Amino acid sequence: MESTIIMVNLAGAVALLLFGLSQVKEGATRAFGIRLRTGLAQGTSNQFRSFAAGFVATVALQSSTATALMIASFVEKGLVRARMAQIVLLGANVGTAVTAWIVAAGIGWLSPLAILAGVALNRGGRSSAQQAAGTALVGIGLMLLSLHLLGLATEPMRHSPALAAFLGMLDSALPVALLFAAGLAFVSSSSLAVVVLILSLSTAGVLSSGLTIALVLGANLGGAVAPFVATLSASASARRVTAGNLAVRAIGCLIALMAAEPAAAFLQWLTLPVEKLPVDVHLLFNIALAIVAWPFSGVLSGVMQTLIADDPKDEAGPLYLDARALSTPVIALSGATREVLRVGDLIEAMLIASMKAFDGNNLKNLYDIGKSERQVDMLQQEVKVYLSRLGRDGLSDEQGRRTIVVIDYAINLEHMGDIIEKSLAGQIRKKIEKGLRFSDEGYQELMTLFALTIDNLRIAQTIFVTRDADLARHLMEVKVEVRHMEKRSSEQHLERLRDGRADSLQTSSVHLDILRDLKRINAHIVSVAHPILDESGLLVESRLRLSR
Repeated sequence: MESTIIMVNLAGAVALLLFGLSQVKEGATRAFGIRLRTGLAQGTSNQFRSFAAGFVATVALQSSTATALMIASFVEKGLVRARMAQIVLLGANVGTAVTAWIVAAGIGWLSPLAILAGVALNRGGRSSAQQAAGTALVGIGLMLLSLHLLGLATEPMRHSPALAAFLGMLDSALPVALLFAAGLAFVSSSSLAVVVLILSLSTAGVLSSGLTIALVLGANLGGAVAPFVATLSASASARRVTAGNLAVRAIGCLIALMAAEPAAAFLQWLTLPVEKLPVDVHLLFNIALAIVAWPFSGVLSGVMQTLIADDPKDEAGPLYLDARALSTPVIALSGATREVLRVGDLIEAMLIASMKAFDGNNLKNLYDIGKSERQVDMLQQEVKVYLSRLGRDGLSDEQGRRTIVVIDYAINLEHMGDIIEKSLAGQIRKKIEKGLRFSDEGYQELMTLFALTIDNLRIAQTIFVTRDADLARHLMEVKVEVRHMEKRSSEQHLERLRDGRADSLQTSSVHLDILRDLKRINAHIVSVAHPILDESGLLVESRLRLSR
């Protein structure tokens, strides 16, 4: 019964530690998440800044796993180079080791104060950032409290024969001890929590120096397994980052484990405090690993690129966004232009499918619209990220303006896709499912506007490439025609309603909604002409007639 109580107390203390860590992560993410992500993405211009960015992000989030997943996503999007990502993770490893060392620095007495201040800030904060900071403070207080509870829970263990036998078995099989600690770190997704647990056992005097080193090495190894497993379904570029981090940790742990016995004797000779040995080993190991692995970060990235093959080319993904062309803006802009033209072709296919479904009352024509819209969303996002990597340096004024034009047109195409999927297709589906029959006049009005919209999109695609001012002027004139067509169709529809036409009564809302959607799509189409006419001085800011 006594041993059961001890295990429950130990499990409760560990659970409180993990909960405190999650509160710190949640609070820091809510309070500083955007700044941390921005700093992590932008703070990788050189090696020292990369290391510092990883260190700061991990200290703030209390999770090297979170930092690893963030930096892997940035590499996946092409915002951070693979070599810099490996250095970021070296900084993250040192950051989590420093956190463990601070937690063990005898500041447990701050726990009540941190919880009190955190609750006050969370309840009385005027902004969400202040409330989130309060949550993080509460988490820190709970972490410190859990350390005290772990000490109380492990104190009776020094007199436990069963624990002595188990630890004796691990002491004679250090590789097994390493794997055991790695499993705990992987399951808990926190190497910090396992190191703190080892710290509590060490303070209770039940661990030898060699076993302490092996367990700490295992916690480090398990901390690298969690992000690697989390990115198994990600792209090859993301997997290379976490696999490289795991490889560095595994090699470092293997070398350190072979030297565990002499290292333990050396640490005893240094007369380091036994109660702080786990966090000292944790910090020394990660600092040494960073110093040794840093110069080989480029080699490591190359090896990972060789071992983990590129993903198969996805026809749904970008085809013309070549990262190697970013050093030559004119080529990069040409590739982005071709990619946006693909997006325009997808929108045209969605419009044609919608018109066919409307005309033939066939729902099959609408089946691929959702898939196409998701592809449109993805491609326009890829274009924006790609062009953002051009930066400002080295771009001429003309190239800078062209970058904005490409991004604006991509955004307008994405809005068209949203209108088609979320509104237009829904109205057509309603027509088909309810068996609505339009009046001959109303049907012809809508079919004419459908055809004109598709023609306008084709003209816009041509203008986007050629920047022809005459075509741009023509498209602006057509916009006025579309507005008049929409107005006339609405008025004629209302006339038919007044005449009591049953077919018009049944289709009234669908007719007017489709008119509105096609008008909105045309407004986005015409936007491609705006910068060209503006440069020519042909565009005025308002259609309001000047007062006399």
